[in-house]
Amino acid sequence: MRLLRRVRMNQRHPALVTPSWYGDSVGHYEGDTLVIDTVGIRIGPFAAVDIFGTPRTEALHVVERYRLIDYEAAIEAQEWGLKENPRLRGAGGDAGVAMDLDYKGKGLQLQFTVEDEGVFTMPWSATVTYRRALDTIPENVCAENLRGTYVTKDSAVPRADKPDF
Repeated sequence: MRLLRRVRMNQRHPALVTPSWYGDSVGHYEGDTLVIDTVGIRIGPFAAVDIFGTPRTEALHVVERYRLIDYEAAIEAQEWGLKENPRLRGAGGDAGVAMDLDYKGKGLQLQFTVEDEGVFTMPWSATVTYRRALDTIPENVCAENLRGTYVTKDSAVPRADKPDF
């Protein structure tokens, strides 16, 4: 599955946003921080803010702030995150993959704020810190990943008895 979100840089949201799964995202830099502002995220039968099923409405507004942080700050932030969410420790940290413990370079920190007057009484924020992964995350293409949708049966991927070329 390939996920793609477009972020228009140094633009404004249109006056009328057509809702879509990823919404309308505009970005700009504030110093060394990339700020992405997203509105117009479509509401559907499986609409949720997170993996826990938190609901949302058409009023959802998300602001993300991405920046590189020094090695020491990345280690400290990730250790704090693992104390707050100990179940992530077995998954390799906030990123969910094994970290390259020998890498001493910068980390990527994401701070985001979620506002939705239709669901929350006030905005809420969280921070995730990423460090270099030990290995690459394999790309899965739906047609090549027959179990990408279902665990117990193959997906209904079109198949030909013979090549059509």
